[in-house]
Amino acid sequence: MNNRPIGVFDSGVGGLSVLRELVKLLPQENFVYLADQANVPYGGKSAETIQQLSHQITHYLLTQQHCKLIVVACNTATAAALNYLRQTYVGIPFVGMEPAIKPGAQATRTGKIGVLATSGTFRSQRYADLMARHIDGVELFEDSCLGLVELIENGNLSTPQTAALLRSVLTPMIDVGVDTLVLGCTHYPFVAPLIQRIAGEDVTLIDPAPAVARQVARRLAELTGHFGVVAGKPCGKVKMITTGDPARFNAQVDLLLPPT
Repeated sequence: MNNRPIGVFDSGVGGLSVLRELVKLLPQENFVYLADQANVPYGGKSAETIQQLSHQITHYLLTQQHCKLIVVACNTATAAALNYLRQTYVGIPFVGMEPAIKPGAQATRTGKIGVLATSGTFRSQRYADLMARHIDGVELFEDSCLGLVELIENGNLSTPQTAALLRSVLTPMIDVGVDTLVLGCTHYPFVAPLIQRIAGEDVTLIDPAPAVARQVARRLAELTGHFGVVAGKPCGKVKMITTGDPARFNAQVDLLLPPT
């Protein structure tokens, strides 16, 4: 059980922002990362389509890669498919994403939060439930950043085109007093430096990936009795898989997760 890998999947490279936090917190673990780039982006797809894609990926990770835990490192897939996956694969531990509305509500000083997420996340019941629980007294400004996922997939992390898109999204939010931005898509942390530069240093950015990594560590502790690094255990391995073009994917990984 302990040597089996943790499966991590996303529609593309966005989930690598979660994987880097997982490897940082749990370096002794083995990981299998699957990018469903044949079907990226998920944001505009129906819930039923996302459920079917997530089901196929999960089945592969469990039966072919023998994963012991599945991280749905995609906000859109979490919103559309996490409950379905838990009902379908009873007894398999899953950890998903959710927009960090609660931390955002706790961090804001002006009472105004910007949420950057895909349209699939915004229209989900999971997101509606989060708002009902945590936005009392807080004003939300939402934008799906249409086209941003594709720009990040293409490696455009700081190009004029990406800056123009983000400026069109962020300027109206900043003008009305938003002081906290929730990154509600796992792709978006890869343009966090550009977001910060456009929004200004007084604006707080909230990336849920570190909290997700801590939740994975807690679930592993329940399964294995060990929380965090096991003394004396060597670093694990990371296996990368894409349903798209492997050469392109390898170049993306090199860009987004440069060796330290």
